[in-house]
Amino acid sequence: MSFESIIRFSIRNKLIIGLFVVGLVGWGVYALSKLPIDAVPDITSNQVVVLTQSPALAAQEVEQYITTPIELSLGNVQGVTEIRSVSRLGLSVITVVFDDQLDILKARQLVGEQISQAAQDIPTEFGVPYLAPITTGLGEIYQYTLVPQPGYETRYDLTELRSMQDWIVKRQLTGIPGVVEVSSFGGFVKQYEVSIDPERLRAAGLTIGEVFEAVQSNNGNTGGSYLEKDKQAYFIRGEGTVKTLEDIENIAVKNENGVPVLIRSLATVRFGAAVRYGAMTRNGESEAVGAVVLMLKGADAERTVKAVKERVARIQKSLPEGVRIEPFIDRTQLIDRAIRTVRNNLLEGGLIVVFVLVLLLGNWRAGLIVASVIPLAMLFTFAMMKLFGVSANLMSLGAIDFGLVVDGSVIVVEAVLHFLHGNWQTGDRLTQKQMDETVFSQASRILKSAVFGQVIILIVYIPILSLSGIEGKMFQPMALAVSFAIVGALILSLTYVPVASALFLKKKINNKENFSDRLVKKLYSFYEPVIKRALKAQRLVIGLALVMLLVSGWLFGTLGGEFIPQLDEGDIAIDFRMPTGTSLTETIEASLKAERALLKNFPEIRQVVGRIGASEIPTDPMPVEMTDQMINLKERADWTSADTREELSEKMNEVLQREVPGSMAEFTQPIQMRFNEMITGARSDVVVKIYGDDLNVLFEHATECAALIGPIAGVASCRVEPIVGLPQIKATYHRERLAQYGLDVAEINQLIRTSFAGETAGVVFEGERRFDLVVRMDSLHRTDLSDIRNLYIPLKDGGTIPLGQVADISYEEAPAQISRDNTKRRITIGINVLNRDVESVVNDIQSKLEKGVILPAGYYYSYGGAFENLQQAQQRLLIAVPLALLLIFALLYFTFGSLTEALIIFTAVPLSAIGGIWALWLRDMPFSISAGVGFIALFGVAVLNGIVLVSYFEQLEKEGKSSLYDRIMQGVQARFRPVLMTASVASLGFLPMALSRSAGAEVQRPLATVVIGGLITATLLTLVVLPVLYSVVKKFTNKKNKGGQSSQVVVALLISFFLSAPETQAQRVVSLSDAIEEATSQNLGIKARQLGVREQQALLPTAFDLPKTAVDFQYGQTQARPIDYTLTAVQSFSAPGVYKAQRELLEGGVQRAQYEVSIQTIQLANEVKRTYYQLLYDHNLLGLLRQQSEQFREAARAAEIRFQTGETNRLETVTAQSRYQHLSQRIRAVVREQDMHYAALRLLLQTDENVRIDTLIALKRPLPLALFPALVSETNPWLNILRQQVLTSQIQTRIEQRNKLPEWRVGLVNQSIEKKYGFSALQVGMSVPLFTKAFNARIEAARIQEQITETELRLSSRQLGTEMELVRARQQSLATTLDYYETYALPQADLIQSTALSAYSNGEVDYVAFFAALQQAYQLREEYLQQVLEFDQSLIRMEELAGEN
Repeated sequence: MSFESIIRFSIRNKLIIGLFVVGLVGWGVYALSKLPIDAVPDITSNQVVVLTQSPALAAQEVEQYITTPIELSLGNVQGVTEIRSVSRLGLSVITVVFDDQLDILKARQLVGEQISQAAQDIPTEFGVPYLAPITTGLGEIYQYTLVPQPGYETRYDLTELRSMQDWIVKRQLTGIPGVVEVSSFGGFVKQYEVSIDPERLRAAGLTIGEVFEAVQSNNGNTGGSYLEKDKQAYFIRGEGTVKTLEDIENIAVKNENGVPVLIRSLATVRFGAAVRYGAMTRNGESEAVGAVVLMLKGADAERTVKAVKERVARIQKSLPEGVRIEPFIDRTQLIDRAIRTVRNNLLEGGLIVVFVLVLLLGNWRAGLIVASVIPLAMLFTFAMMKLFGVSANLMSLGAIDFGLVVDGSVIVVEAVLHFLHGNWQTGDRLTQKQMDETVFSQASRILKSAVFGQVIILIVYIPILSLSGIEGKMFQPMALAVSFAIVGALILSLTYVPVASALFLKKKINNKENFSDRLVKKLYSFYEPVIKRALKAQRLVIGLALVMLLVSGWLFGTLGGEFIPQLDEGDIAIDFRMPTGTSLTETIEASLKAERALLKNFPEIRQVVGRIGASEIPTDPMPVEMTDQMINLKERADWTSADTREELSEKMNEVLQREVPGSMAEFTQPIQMRFNEMITGARSDVVVKIYGDDLNVLFEHATECAALIGPIAGVASCRVEPIVGLPQIKATYHRERLAQYGLDVAEINQLIRTSFAGETAGVVFEGERRFDLVVRMDSLHRTDLSDIRNLYIPLKDGGTIPLGQVADISYEEAPAQISRDNTKRRITIGINVLNRDVESVVNDIQSKLEKGVILPAGYYYSYGGAFENLQQAQQRLLIAVPLALLLIFALLYFTFGSLTEALIIFTAVPLSAIGGIWALWLRDMPFSISAGVGFIALFGVAVLNGIVLVSYFEQLEKEGKSSLYDRIMQGVQARFRPVLMTASVASLGFLPMALSRSAGAEVQRPLATVVIGGLITATLLTLVVLPVLYSVVKKFTNKKNKGGQSSQVVVALLISFFLSAPETQAQRVVSLSDAIEEATSQNLGIKARQLGVREQQALLPTAFDLPKTAVDFQYGQTQARPIDYTLTAVQSFSAPGVYKAQRELLEGGVQRAQYEVSIQTIQLANEVKRTYYQLLYDHNLLGLLRQQSEQFREAARAAEIRFQTGETNRLETVTAQSRYQHLSQRIRAVVREQDMHYAALRLLLQTDENVRIDTLIALKRPLPLALFPALVSETNPWLNILRQQVLTSQIQTRIEQRNKLPEWRVGLVNQSIEKKYGFSALQVGMSVPLFTKAFNARIEAARIQEQITETELRLSSRQLGTEMELVRARQQSLATTLDYYETYALPQADLIQSTALSAYSNGEVDYVAFFAALQQAYQLREEYLQQVLEFDQSLIRMEELAGEN
């Protein structure tokens, strides 16, 4: 159906279009209510985090025993792009980054399989690796603390609060849709602790191990099945679990002479706490307990947080009196601010567009018709976003310009108004039919421009969809949303707008001049003298335009660059650190002191919460000296200390440096910090990484670099990753003393671990709550170096010795953290940038470091963070922007069919870039990826006005307007209003976005600035420069046409030159690898197979193939005398599982097609190899024959001389000449065969070029390191196809089995009864297969087909295995034969030849003997060449059978 048919159908069927609009409204509203909503797109890479907790291990041991084995096991996982790891005291965190295309559950499965194998290499006592929750940088959606209310502070201590968190709050928060984990933070994890007194233990002659075994073996329950008695079953239960501290105290360790030695006589049993590696503080008051709610990747943030808050309100009622849940990070606040920004920008932009439309159209009805397209197009956009899984956020909705959306509708309505006022008189009244015909004729006439304007905007967004990585995740939703809006507007401009125009535009004509006409005339009166002067000074105008373009290019180079402007989240996160090795207690005090200082000096702070060290789920491997200070700020209107977040951060930093000496602070934002850490492994904006092996060398050079980086302008903070300097107490064993006392290292290690770290001996249940029962040394004996030195070790003969006698106990500095990227150690220098663009800062850093710090051999720099993202995005934009320009130009060329007109219109692109660059410079904005996307969008919009002008110029020329000057003046006057209107609505629609200062506007502002500035200059220059260019080109074209004969001669010469060029083309030499690559890329058979893959992929949506909906309408006397109607709609569905099985069947077809591509590629590659080595054989054989021919030619000449001198008879001469001619004939035959083989090679390469092989490579193909196995079944493509056939037959069987299940029907009935309308009913039914014989037969046939495919697989496997064995045996035989030739036969041939030549030259032998000897030598060489060829072909066949190409 053509567009004209759509318009005609719409106008004739207004009711249907009305229902269509109503349906669109309903669909859009429903989709909006279900649309996922978040603040920004999730740009986190596709990653899986592996955690291993081992509290007793130092960083070196964590790296050696845990991190390295896991990293090695993950090295061969497919789809991995990066592996990062951090090893520190008690914790290993490994981040595995995958391709974005790989499903996260598949990635976790792959990682899980590998770590289960790696866990076998990790000692059990060192911990078990596990996978972190499936979350992202946007995952921390809700963070809270449990706060005792005034008067209850002393009732609930940190242990009690932590138990509330773990057993009341956390348990009830789990299970919420979208929540993947609740990570507890702070407080003390309650334990039942057996604190052993070493003196009492030694006095009793016992060891810690014996105490541990006693506790462990005296805490458990059992069952003894049941007994039957008196018709009852009595279940037997043995209960021995400890329930109270007294139960533990009464456990007997040993019995001496009937007197038990109890736990209470050796230790103090009390409530204790697990060793802490983290804490939480709040508002500088005291420690606190809280948690972080983590959202599942891909979940709806708004709905998840809403559900969490509802559950929190319910949990609050179940908490003990005086405890309240206080949130300090609530994602809905940021979402609300961001969505409010988008809503306000869209609403304000829409109102501006409506105002401009009404103002310039001069008709409020027309303006409202066009304006009504905006909400309808947005509803269509919401529906499509829901359909394609695009969430509503700042980026997806923030770039929609209603000026672009209504462009097609403006063209249609303006054309109708122009026709009405130009062809009817004031007072005339049109009938509805006349109005319909007028709208149809004008809408159809202007259709090309309307559709083209929308399509060209759509096309420029296609390259944005090609972006990948972070910028792809950021801007692809925007491109999709804009595309949906424009497609919706295009559909509405073809259907709804013509109908609305025909119905609602005034049918009574009034041609009186209105305010809009007077305004446009006034503006044109300013413009007219400008264009007249420009047409007279054409060189000056073009020169000034070029100068502006060159100046803009220079100015662009000075803008600097950043990745993406930072979103203002409304909160501040401080990365607050104390010196390496600071205790947890000291860090807590410093954190409280910092919070008090901030609250005292900054009234803008609502509350501040510090998260110290690692949480329960340690995805963020923070040491105990590091704190995340989360500062919850008031609204910006309440700020008094600063105007901007950057200024506030600077002042806060000054306060912290003054109030907390020795601390370091980096200021960022919660989501920004989390994104940086998850994407790059560091929290800072810019990261300098130094790679090397020695940690001390890395730290030394990193410190030197930091000293150079700190003074650079724009560097707000510079911090070296603290990888060394951790205070450590080290016990170094003397092995000879251990041997003397008969001690084992493992026993001593366990003793140290149990005494100081503690060992879990079981659990104690308090109802449903469970707490660890831990054995460790009393805290009084865990305070000093002497406690370790005096730790008594039991001897096997019954005595004890202190640890100090068998080990040296000393203090030393050890690695605090070992970070690795792709198994290579590295250190990072984190740099936060303030008040300067990232690119300029990094350029200064690079120049200083390369000159100032020379790294040792094997050490090197790398630059990451936002700068690395910027570089990658710029590289992709270098492809996307030219592609957008190419698409625009191609569309212009194919539309106008003229290269000249396309180039004239295309000049709007550089002219628009001028304004975009100057707008960025005037607003002091660096170039960012947001601005780059703005340029792409700008280029599409900029050419529209050029199309309007040039197309009208050409139309006037076709109508007989011969005067170029008159044509231009009439054209600019007629199209002045449309040009002004198009540019105004497109640019002013972005105005609220460009001026907005609310949350989230930072990301949108550069894009809007570029579009507005670009359209301003594009419009001004289009109205002035483009007519001048058109005039110049047309004058030149006219002169050229007059001198057409000379131009024809030039064209003829060029054609003859290009036609003769191939004859002088040099031969092209191709290597074997290049030949294979060229053949596989050009082969039509492979392309056909690849199309087959696409065909199978295109069939995937047919898996969910519903039958056609049955709609029946009945009208007549269905009830009684009145005439009634019955409308029925019925939809049937197959049984559950059928569609899934059909999907699997189609996916199997895709896999089979891919295997066929692999087979075709392998066969082609090996055919190229065979042909290539055949040509090598031809080359070597020709060389041998020519050498032999030359020798026989010389022999024939010598025989002729000897005959003439009478030394021999005529027979020798004739024989020599005959042999020479025979060899010449053989050479010609081999040359012909060589030409045939080259023709075959050209056919394989799909080329007509005169290609030649590389004759310098050896004829004998090198053997692989080991001969191929009998059959590589896992990789063999032929067997893979058969395996796929087996899977397909199994799926087909499942489909037939599921087809036997009932089918469902759902129907809706609407009817009238006795002329009373609106009676509706819902029908639900099923189709039950009562006669199952046919179903059973198909199932049985499918099972037989399974057996057939399995039999064929076994047969083919055996055949391929047998052939591989035969070829391998032949290969070994040929290798033996070649060894004989190379070690014996060829040296003998050389000796025979040299001896025969010498003897014949000296006359010692006659010609017959010489001929026989020479023949024998060359025959050996020729046989060797033949054997080598067979060897090569056999080896190639082995590679083909193994599936190699």
